[in-house]
Amino acid sequence: MAARKTPSKSNVSADELKKYYRDMLLIRRFEEKAGQLYGMGLIGGFCHLYIGQEAVVVGLEAAAEDGDKRITSYRDHGHMLACGMNPDGVMAELTGREGGYSKGKGGSMHMFSKEKHFYGGHGIVGAQVPLGAGLAFADKYLDNKRVTFTYFGDGAANQGQVYETFNMAALWKLPVIFVIENNQYAMGTAQRRSTSTPDLYTRGAAFGIPGEAVDGMDVLAVKEAGDKAVAHCRAGKGPYILEVKTYRYRGHSMSDPAKYRTREEVQKMREEKDAIEHVRDLLLGGKHATEDDLKAIDKEIKEIVNKSADFAKTSPEPALEELWTDIYA
Repeated sequence: MAARKTPSKSNVSADELKKYYRDMLLIRRFEEKAGQLYGMGLIGGFCHLYIGQEAVVVGLEAAAEDGDKRITSYRDHGHMLACGMNPDGVMAELTGREGGYSKGKGGSMHMFSKEKHFYGGHGIVGAQVPLGAGLAFADKYLDNKRVTFTYFGDGAANQGQVYETFNMAALWKLPVIFVIENNQYAMGTAQRRSTSTPDLYTRGAAFGIPGEAVDGMDVLAVKEAGDKAVAHCRAGKGPYILEVKTYRYRGHSMSDPAKYRTREEVQKMREEKDAIEHVRDLLLGGKHATEDDLKAIDKEIKEIVNKSADFAKTSPEPALEELWTDIYA
């Protein structure tokens, strides 16, 4: 990945920088706590952490407006927090408790918020992509100028249903932004070993879908690219592809020892490209905040996260009768 370059066009205020810092830090501390609870046996099943990728969703949420929709895959806790879902409800769902967003029945991969227009994490690789186009189709039909952010990974980018969706989205000029979160490893396989093209955003060219690659470790670069993509969709020009080149510090899921890459590679990314440290440097270097200011933010975030863990631990497990609710037949 090339050296970080902050967009020159971005006139970002101190308040915006602090918000990006706070939002990314909330995701990181929340995911660290989720990892702890998983280790304690309080979270069952699969759990995919978003540590390292925080700038992607925080930058794109900064480009969104009220009423815009988002849908993603199973690595979804960061998206939930970034769009304003309550950490208490997210953590309670992770632990399978009644106070969770899906009443403890969806777990890490399947929770939703109608209020925040969050249409889920989805466990089936690539399944959310056509669903995202469906959400965008509804907005096109209603002519409400809303946009849908449809997130998927570099592994899902090789799924056939993605290209069927590209075709329909281009044909019907749907207001959907296809966000490829390229964290460079589809489960345990490096992109260069699984994908015939070095740049995934170019795969929209066959369908006439424009797109670009963006440094997903730089929240300002993501925000700038997001603004461009959103303007394209709201103007009725159809879909747009953003390939956001990012990196996850942890394994694919909590059960993954991540032996397919070196410790040195991960450490190098942490030291040279960390998205939160980048904003921290901008705040301190630009004298927009002091060390004490940032410590106060960190303290506040830790309190929120600890409260969410306490809420999850004390929320009751769902009653057996819940097995018969929220089903079709």
